[in-house]
Amino acid sequence: MDTKKAIMAFSQSEKIKSGIIWLSQTLQLLGSLPAPETHGGEAIIKTLADMVFQEIQLAKNVAGDDQWKDAENSIDRAIIMINSGVGPEAIIHLTQALSQVTSIGQRSMSFLQEHGLL
Repeated sequence: MDTKKAIMAFSQSEKIKSGIIWLSQTLQLLGSLPAPETHGGEAIIKTLADMVFQEIQLAKNVAGDDQWKDAENSIDRAIIMINSGVGPEAIIHLTQALSQVTSIGQRSMSFLQEHGLL
């Protein structure tokens, strides 16, 4: 890992972790929405999930870490569940993605600390 890739991975990991947390929380809230509002809530969740997926793809391309592929696969499985109408059950895949992204961020931060950049 080089410095530029470590900085990009760390930065992206923080942004993506936030997105995954927001997505998980909105999925949990979906069940408490009244029936007429469920469709709108699902549309927002699908949009947010696509945004998180795109950020992971960007991170994978910019930072070049193979571990981003694992996070991408977890988010992809969550999106499939969301699109299938079983969104709340996608939280397990979001949790896996959160763990994978956190691991990438931790590794990047450790690299930056070792080189006196953090």
